Amino acid sequence: MLDNMPRGTICIEDLEIGMSRSLRKEVTDRDIELFAEVSTDRNPVHLDDDYARDTIFEGRIAHGMLTAGLISAVIGEQLPGHGTVYLGQSLKFLAPVRPGDVVLAEVTVTAIDHGKRRVTLETRCLVGNTTVLKGEALVLAPSRKFD
Repeated sequence: MLDNMPRGTICIEDLEIGMSRSLRKEVTDRDIELFAEVSTDRNPVHLDDDYARDTIFEGRIAHGMLTAGLISAVIGEQLPGHGTVYLGQSLKFLAPVRPGDVVLAEVTVTAIDHGKRRVTLETRCLVGNTTVLKGEALVLAPSRKFD
């Protein structure tokens, strides 16, 4: 399940402080398996029910970076969107995401440097009312001046 959100580009000339975009996605067993394959992170806390049951999480969890990837999707597809270059991202993982959880990934503009085309974004992911990840991204936004 992935909400159909607008795709495209918001050029830096059209960005405003407080602008926000999001997507909602259910994290499935298949997502976790594919992420393990692509990343080569096969930690059994993600893949093995018996192993994970005996950890502090008391069950399997999604990779933190899989969840963080949803932030990347919002930035690359919606805000600012196509043509955006990621310059940096800080992340704090606050709670686990489990198979079957629906994650809401949100990105909000907090600062704009028009001279350098740099945009600072507050980033966070929620499962229900629980913030599972938060951070800040710095991106180089597309501009109509460089089309």
